[in-house]
Order: sequence, then C-alpha cells, then structure tokens
Amino acid sequence: METDTLFLQNLRKTYGNKAAVNIASLEILPRTFTCIVGKSGCGKTTLLRLLAGLEKPDSEDKSITGLPAKTAPVFQEPRLMPWLTVKENIMFSLKGGPATGGQTNRMKNTGLPDSSAASPENRCGQLLEELELAEAAALYPVQLSGGMAQRVSLGRTLFYDPELILMDEPFSALDYFTRRNLQDMVLRLFRHQKKTILFVTHDVEEALLLGDRILVMENGSIKADMPVTIPFPRQAADPSLQEMRRRILNLLSDN
Repeated sequence: METDTLFLQNLRKTYGNKAAVNIASLEILPRTFTCIVGKSGCGKTTLLRLLAGLEKPDSEDKSITGLPAKTAPVFQEPRLMPWLTVKENIMFSLKGGPATGGQTNRMKNTGLPDSSAASPENRCGQLLEELELAEAAALYPVQLSGGMAQRVSLGRTLFYDPELILMDEPFSALDYFTRRNLQDMVLRLFRHQKKTILFVTHDVEEALLLGDRILVMENGSIKADMPVTIPFPRQAADPSLQEMRRRILNLLSDN
C-alpha cells in the first residue's frame, strides 16, 4: 500500500495567547522513523494530538495534507480493556473499536487492509510471537507487568495496521532494562513492517538510538531538523552518537 508524504503547512494551535504549535512547513516521508524532542510544554504532544485528530488546528484549510486514513496513537499508558485477555486486546479493532481504546475521528474500523492477507487469528498469532507474548495470550491486564502491558498496546496498534503510528513517550514509565528491550523490539518491527512513525520523547539518547531523523521543538516550532545516518544497531557510547547528543542538548539549553 502506497503512503503519501505528510505535509504540515502553517499548522498552528493556540490556547489563549500561547501558540502550542506553530509550524511553518514540515514534510514527513513515508516509512520513516522521526523522533521529536524538546522541553516540557514545547508542543510535542499537541502536535501528535493534532495529527491523531484529537485536537483541531486553528485553521484546518490545508494545514495538514497527506495524512493517512489509518493513523493510530500509542500513549504512555497502555489503556488496555481490563475485561479482555491479551489476545482479545490485540484484536480489539475487529470489534469495531479504535486501536487504542481512545476516541479519534481518524481511527474508524476499516477491517483488514487486504482480503488476501493472513487471517485475523494468524496475524494475531504472529504478533504475539514477535512481541514475545504468546505464553501470555490468555492473561488479563491486571496480571501483566508494565512492559508486557505496553507490548500489548503496541500489538493492538500493529494489528489495526495503520500507515502512520504516533508514539507519545510510550516507554517513559518503564525501568531502564524494559525500556531498552522495547526500543529494540520497536526497531525490529519498524524495519520489518515499514510503518511511518512519529515518536515523541524527552530522552535524547532514546531518540538517537531509534530515529533516522530528529526534530527539536521549542515554543511550538521546529528549532532543528537533524538526519541520523549512523547505521543500526546503534550504541549509546558511539562517538558520533555522543556528538549528536551534545549538539541537541546544546540546542535545548539555549534560551
């Protein structure tokens, strides 16, 4: 399935007298992994909410074009259905519900993308294996660790099969080792499934380990747009990565 390039043009969202998002021009190519970093209150989450349809821009006239019909967010909290098992949560979009249990006008259930694709049961089974959840398929959310619950949330989104995934600090509440495991898992799934991902994080190191492009936001605008050409797998101690980290932190510390 071909995915259009996403264009943001004069995208603005204000609350009172404050511009939460004020982006003159931004282009997101399909099947890329873009990380967005910035201080608290810089507009990162508001930008994702605009793209998810959870907020409306000040002017909707061509401020967002090329947005895929199937767009799904992954939040910091897993937001699982407590009365459903792991398997049932992953397959939740078949019940007519959106992929995250939230309300968004861009996440209507459209079924599987291709009638010739594997059956829903087989697709779910494959995701359970890829996310290392096969042995937990019959468990309920209350029985899961934080990392397992977040894997289920990711599996639910992938089962829905969106073209664009919006990830809002999905690993920030997890311990270091669980977080690193999930980072590796997301990279493997990205390279295998070739989705377009926008990933918000406060952690500059996380952005450098995951993204092929980093956007630095400040006061609602894009302060810097930096490609990351270091090959995978990346190591935090890599001198090139450390140099990029220093440059980004300098940008974030400038007033």
